[in-house]
Amino acid sequence: MKLLIDMNLSPQWVETLTAEGIDAVHWSKIGSASAPDKELMTWAKENEYIVLTHDLDFGAILASTNAAAPSVLQLRFQDLTPLHAKKIVLRILKDYKSELKHGALISMDEDKARIRILPL
Repeated sequence: MKLLIDMNLSPQWVETLTAEGIDAVHWSKIGSASAPDKELMTWAKENEYIVLTHDLDFGAILASTNAAAPSVLQLRFQDLTPLHAKKIVLRILKDYKSELKHGALISMDEDKARIRILPL
């Protein structure tokens, strides 16, 4: 599993996820910090990465383009630090591994996850 961490999340996520055996890269190492979301989405799709973000725009992009990839994980809570959110993210990655592999938009908070299969 490979995750692309959006600019709105800390680069600390890379170290946290890598320590769990997950291939992770922060967008700041790939593209411009001011790149439009569509550029990040294109790169993620072409390189078979799942996008980890706090941004709601990615769901809108998936819906407007009728895209079947890439999968997107949206964190919908206030404390986005790996220390706080790591267990939640790892649980979602484990519980929805198959759906993420085939294309899904998952919005999660501390208590629940909402999954939508792609294309929307």
